[in-house]
Amino acid sequence: MLKTRITELFGIEYPIVSAGMGGVALAELAGAVSEAGGLGTIALAGLHAEAVQAEIAAARRITKKPLAVNLLVPFLAPGVIDALLKEPIQAITFFWGEPAEQIPPVKKAGMKVIWQCGSLEEAVAAKDAGADVIMMQGVEAGGHVRGTTTTLALVPAARDALGPNTPLLASGGFADGRGLAAALALGADGAVFGTRFVASRESAAHALYKQRVIDASAQETLHTELFDVGWPHAPHRVIRTRLVEEWERAGRPVSGQRPGEGQVIGTYKGTGPDVPLVKYSVMTPTDYIEGDVEQLPFYAGMSVNLVNDVMPAAGIVQQIAREAQEVISERLTSLVK
Repeated sequence: MLKTRITELFGIEYPIVSAGMGGVALAELAGAVSEAGGLGTIALAGLHAEAVQAEIAAARRITKKPLAVNLLVPFLAPGVIDALLKEPIQAITFFWGEPAEQIPPVKKAGMKVIWQCGSLEEAVAAKDAGADVIMMQGVEAGGHVRGTTTTLALVPAARDALGPNTPLLASGGFADGRGLAAALALGADGAVFGTRFVASRESAAHALYKQRVIDASAQETLHTELFDVGWPHAPHRVIRTRLVEEWERAGRPVSGQRPGEGQVIGTYKGTGPDVPLVKYSVMTPTDYIEGDVEQLPFYAGMSVNLVNDVMPAAGIVQQIAREAQEVISERLTSLVK
């Protein structure tokens, strides 16, 4: 067991949190992570209240242990927060919004809040607004990235700015136990893992997406605003694909002048009506999509270098925890004479 402020706050065994990856981190993945001793996060961006309730119920059929959910503030549907406050979850993670607007009413209702941010200014504002946990995301992270600073520089600076007692999570660039040990050494109380859990059996990521995560290197990731249909002006990190290379060969033209603008490349087949998807869509390639999925964003962080296989989520949690304990007890302790 690794005892930190995060494990104590949520009553979990390991300070390992799965990222709330839209379309990928659903009930099956989050439930498996929590059942294995971490804190699983269900991505609920864009879902209406009934779908939110169904997803949490599905996770609760897998585990009775602590769960978190992730909300993207720009995509909050009416009634979702009110619905969440009645659900058996332990925390809501907010991203891409104003802390002073979102945190107080949720805290007043008795729910724990994790605020994900990419700058010291936002971190301090979130703490002042009452957040229980601050999650600092470095620019190495996959998916949508709010900040521009590396995790290595951001996390210790956040610890200094927030003081010694604020629960702090580090996100961006972590995929194994060495990363968790490093996050703890930097002053965090736990680490958030996204790219590693894309390549898990329970992930809803498309099989081609999982394979590309396994095959890619850090140098093949790109920090860009290319995939903006559905969410403009929101920087993100993706793996280079045919679409990315086509855009680069065209001279990286701006939105509205890119090759194939508006071209339908696939269909999202969810529980409702089929939704056509066009080039440069923000939609993650998942099992629910048919068509040319390589035209969609393969969100991944620089930690792809460390992802070499698809494993059960429980195995990933256990491996990270075991490696971190070995690094701390065997390597780091031995350095102190």
